[in-house]
Parts: sequence; C-alpha cells; structure tokens
Amino acid sequence: MKVIERKGFYYLGHSFRKAGKVTYRETYLGKQVPQNIDEISEFFLRLILQEDEFIKLEKIRKNFKEQWNKYPESIKKKILLDFSIDFTYNTNAIEGSTITKEETDEIVKAKISPNKPLPDILETISHSKVFFMALHEKKPLSARMVLDWHHELFKETKPDIAGKIREYLVRVGDYRAPDWQDLKKLMKDYFVWYEKNKRRMHPIELAARAHYKFEKIHPFGDGNGRVGRLIIAYMLKEGGYPSLILEYKKRKSYYHALKRTENDFVNYLIKRYLSRHKEFL
Repeated sequence: MKVIERKGFYYLGHSFRKAGKVTYRETYLGKQVPQNIDEISEFFLRLILQEDEFIKLEKIRKNFKEQWNKYPESIKKKILLDFSIDFTYNTNAIEGSTITKEETDEIVKAKISPNKPLPDILETISHSKVFFMALHEKKPLSARMVLDWHHELFKETKPDIAGKIREYLVRVGDYRAPDWQDLKKLMKDYFVWYEKNKRRMHPIELAARAHYKFEKIHPFGDGNGRVGRLIIAYMLKEGGYPSLILEYKKRKSYYHALKRTENDFVNYLIKRYLSRHKEFL
C-alpha cells in the first residue's frame, strides 16, 4: 500500500493477488496527504480484505469448528499436545534454540533431556507450559497476563529479566526499540487499543496488528518474539480460529514482514494463515 501523487492530487493505492490475478484498488486522498493517513490506510485495507480474504477466513473458522467438535476429548488432548510441541519448537528455534523438533517431542512427552545446553532444555519445558496457559486463559489480555507469561518462560534461565519491563535501551538488528522511559505509556496505550478493537476488528487482523505493535514496543530485554507469538495464539483462540505456527524455516519472510509497515504485516499474516489452513476452505 502506498501514496501516489498524480498531477497535484494524492491517492492511496494497493495491489494484491485475487483469483490468481494481480488486482489494484485506489482511493482519493485530496490535494494533500491527510495527517491521519495511517487510519485511512487501515480502513482502506479492511475494505479490500472484506472482498475476499475475510470470507475465506470465516469459512476456515466454521469448518474447523465443525471438525473439532467431532473429536473425542482424548483425541483433542493429543492433538493439542502435538501442536504445542510443534509451536514450541518453531518459536524457540526462531530465537536461536538448539533443540530439534524430535528433541522437543522427547522433552515434553517423555521427559527425556538431550545432550544440549541446559537453558535451551528449560525454556522448551517452560514454553510448552506457557502455551497451554495462553490457550486456556479465560480473562481478557492484560499487562499482568503478559508479564506472567514472560516470567514463566524465563524464571529458570534468566531470572534477572523474567517478568520485568526493561529499564535500558535495546537494539534489534537495525531497529532501535523505544526508550525504556516511554514503555509505561506505550504499554498502557497498547492495552487501551486492544480493549477498543477486540470486538470490532476481525480476530486475524487483530492478532496481526497486536503482534506487530508489541514487537515494535519491544518491552522486554529478551523474549519479545516468543511472547508476541503467544499473543497471536491467544487471540486466535479467543476468536474461535485454529492457531498458527510461524515456522522456523520461513523465518526470513517473517522478519522481512516485521520490518515493513503494519498494514504490510497484516497482509503477510493473513496470506500465511490462509495458506496454512487451506484444508478448511
């Protein structure tokens, strides 16, 4: 999505693929780019998504629910355990863990520890536990909940930062995170935004924007990606949608999307979601 100037007039344009063909939409902005261009861009993208993607997402939700309800409780537990292992492996691998998918399975199911660094093993155990905490949480997302997830993830391996908002500057690659002195307000605004949008925004869009905003705030010294992906899992569960694994092998496209605009990341996550759950379409 980009602003285009044409003979002294401005337009907001967006190209996307629909039914295998590249489609273009644009909307008139005026003789000047409005100050609320971010809000206009978000609304314009939502109108475009409603043409096709939101219809597909609703079909996924409906068909998933019908299939899920057919499973006996014992089978549901097995599916969720296997999913937690897959989720845990991928999210930790993205952050540099040396634990393989097979080793994750052995750690979680059989309590067998491989010959790997102890912190990686402990964080595998912790993440599997926190995944189920997020999945079974009944309360609305809050700062306290996010701090608790972080504390549980790192209390054994990084107790000095576990569950604590950072009080120092951090840089992630070329990205310099906000000043720590601004974090209190940024986090307050984040949850105000969530409360305002949690019922009026599509759950997949909400999850994408919530993850993107959280990663840009970067409230913790370490573990922001893991907590941010748990936020996605929590919001998809709240919306009645099957969860999503951001795979380690596709981490480059994930990182690339996070470096772009928020609307670009929404597009990326929806495309990834539709591809992952196409069996329900």
